[in-house]
Amino acid sequence: MGNNILAKSTQPTYRVGPMSWTVRQYSKSKIDAAGAALVSLRADDPQRDAALEVIDNWRSCHGYPLHVVTKRLQRRAKKIYSDVLIARRIKRLPSVKLKLEQQQPMRLSQMQDIGGCRAVMDSIGQIYELAKSYEMDGVGAAAVLHSATDYIASPKQDGYRGIHLIMKYQGRGAEFAGQKIEIQIRSAMQHAWATAIETAQAMRGEAFKSKVKTGSPNWLRFFCLVSGGIADLEGRAGVPGVSADPGERCAELKALENKEHIITNLRLWSEAIKIQPGISEVNPGAFYFLLELNPKDRSLTVSHFRSDEIPRAEESYALRERATESNPEIQLVLVSVDRFEDMRRAYPNFYLDAGKFIEMAQWMLRS
Repeated sequence: MGNNILAKSTQPTYRVGPMSWTVRQYSKSKIDAAGAALVSLRADDPQRDAALEVIDNWRSCHGYPLHVVTKRLQRRAKKIYSDVLIARRIKRLPSVKLKLEQQQPMRLSQMQDIGGCRAVMDSIGQIYELAKSYEMDGVGAAAVLHSATDYIASPKQDGYRGIHLIMKYQGRGAEFAGQKIEIQIRSAMQHAWATAIETAQAMRGEAFKSKVKTGSPNWLRFFCLVSGGIADLEGRAGVPGVSADPGERCAELKALENKEHIITNLRLWSEAIKIQPGISEVNPGAFYFLLELNPKDRSLTVSHFRSDEIPRAEESYALRERATESNPEIQLVLVSVDRFEDMRRAYPNFYLDAGKFIEMAQWMLRS
């Protein structure tokens, strides 16, 4: 694939300097109807193509609010932790479809994480300091806090931890008013856990993250136990159903590792990853990156787009999703990071890299 994706944007845009941002073309009722069609229509139904055009526009028009919210997040986070890792992404079409299927009667226009950004901090204290800074925003802010969910105080049953903020955009560009953007704030250990479970999901072809899980119970339990150990290390609320006793957690982890060889599998997957193109071939002025992971042959393809190619990047994303739809193993995502060198830290799952998770799990197995 490389950089030979020649999609040409035909959607109306909102221009800010050299950047052109896609704007919404369809009413909320048409967006909701398109979401319903995505769930109900067969892939070969001609009406589905029209629905996908609406959905692609709805996803793309979150680009500008996401850009504004991310830049603001970066400024705030760096004041607290100078080495913060910031990344953003537009939600994948399969993830949109799955969420609509599993969280009915949710409508597509109500989905609050189409555009999402993330800050990976160094400590729990920094996470809460950053999250609290958003509580005081109001009139005059480009985006205001709409809702907050604390998965550190109350971890999910599967072990997921972090803080999620939903921001409501109200800055310049009336076309984007009211659109929601999700901010995820995690610690480095929480980030390592979350991306490792995504690696396992991609390579095993099982649902570990979704609301309805089809993954191996033993694998799910292993991740849950490691999350409980992280919560203990961070001095926060334990994970539901996980012992607070490190010895009991260690014994259960050892039994699962001996049976499933989870750490061994995670390590082997990362050793054979093939990346195209190499870092030296990536344009230093790249703004958006399209990552395509093929778990079957363990290859990662990276395409890049300049800041004046944003609509082209969005349409290329949609083009590759159509081309690979018949192969659900293929993982695609359109992301942005400050430096390409940060990509592996931000999205280690696309590199099949669970190194930090492995280190934590091995330490817990020795405890």
